Amino acid sequence: MNVPVPVPVPEKKAVQAPPFGIATRTLALCSFLALGACAGHSDRTREIRSALDTMQPKRALALVNEELEVDRGEEGTEEVSGDNALLILDRAMILQQLDSTKLSSRDLELADKQIEILDLSRNAVDDLGKYLFSDESGPYKAPAYEKLMINSMNMLNYLVRRDLNGARIEARRLSVMQKFIYEHEDPALAMVAPGSYLAGFTFEKSGRPQEALRYYDEALKFGEYRTLVEPIQRLAGLASYRSPRIRKLLGDADPLRSAAPTAPAESPDGDLLVVVNFGRVPAKVAKRIPIGLALTYASGIISPTDRGRANALAAQGLVTWVNYPELGRARGQYAQPEFALGSRWMPLEGMLAVDAEAKRAWEDARGAVVASAITRMIARIVAGEAARQATGGGLTGLLVSLGTQATLTAVDTPDTRSWATLPARIAFGRMRVPAGTHWVTLGARGVRRQQRLVMSPGGWAVLHLTVLS
Repeated sequence: MNVPVPVPVPEKKAVQAPPFGIATRTLALCSFLALGACAGHSDRTREIRSALDTMQPKRALALVNEELEVDRGEEGTEEVSGDNALLILDRAMILQQLDSTKLSSRDLELADKQIEILDLSRNAVDDLGKYLFSDESGPYKAPAYEKLMINSMNMLNYLVRRDLNGARIEARRLSVMQKFIYEHEDPALAMVAPGSYLAGFTFEKSGRPQEALRYYDEALKFGEYRTLVEPIQRLAGLASYRSPRIRKLLGDADPLRSAAPTAPAESPDGDLLVVVNFGRVPAKVAKRIPIGLALTYASGIISPTDRGRANALAAQGLVTWVNYPELGRARGQYAQPEFALGSRWMPLEGMLAVDAEAKRAWEDARGAVVASAITRMIARIVAGEAARQATGGGLTGLLVSLGTQATLTAVDTPDTRSWATLPARIAFGRMRVPAGTHWVTLGARGVRRQQRLVMSPGGWAVLHLTVLS
């Protein structure tokens, strides 16, 4: 008799719930990052720029103070790192437009020091943030032209206040930056011109003709300043500095050619220098471009490995767009500034195109910026795949993968930081003015302002108009 042998029934395993511990922690982390993400710098400062566009500099000042969490422009700020350094630069130019040159100097000097520190403080955490999340997560590194303009604009502030000591300090800081640019052969050298003109004026009025000639010579490398002919001819009788440009300008009238050079007689007239800053350089804005165009921009910068991976991901339909920053439009670059002494309109020169330099600097950096954006895009996909594998795949893994990628995409804010309140154009006017009281009219962008000038015999004055609309 066959007795049936009982077949052991396999123990029924309890159905395990999806590994929500991992999923929950991952999604919680993603949610935390998403909540911690903020709009880019361009979005943060849009209302400030809009106030300037509509000729409301006082409202722009109130808005930037709000961002800095202070009540008035007279107040400093305890937090000067990160985006606040750029906000302080923005406030400095708004204060200059409002003729608060002393407060403008304070902010320019504070931001200048902070940006230098930020340039030296990069570490692995910043690099990781740039790799996984955003170029805006690391410290801001100012392009060369912005660094030059910090010292140039502050020199102007000091000259308007007739503070030659402060102006000389800024001139020396400018020289340090100039040396750095020369050593690196940066095309931003053209931006040396306005600062060198102001530095030459500073040392001329400080009674240092040798240094004045050297700075004026640097300005002449990048601009045809007709107003420098008379000062250089006058200074040539007081100093021995010569260059091919100065020798050509002096010609046979060079005092060094005579057997006994003599210093020129002092003129009873005063020396008036006016500076008109107007418009604004283009601000950066966040933009999405197709992956194909992004790879074209990054050609020659991105590694063959990353290019191949990006193409493979695009072929699978996993990525079609890349986030990156782009320049917006400059303001006021076609405007014509005005300068009048009494009822007589005077010429302006040296229409330096700061907006063109901003565009050139950006075009030089575009490839590296887009390559970084593509690298971050690849990192997002890799992070999503790692999250999927960690959860064992399946539906939960897919959800975690998509959540990770979506969150990293959400916090991937393109780096739109820049000093967006720099004037688009800078114009100079200079003339000899008889001693006495005069009315000077300066105008730009629909703003016209009269200023009372009292010129002492043989004296000097610097007047300015800044219109950031």
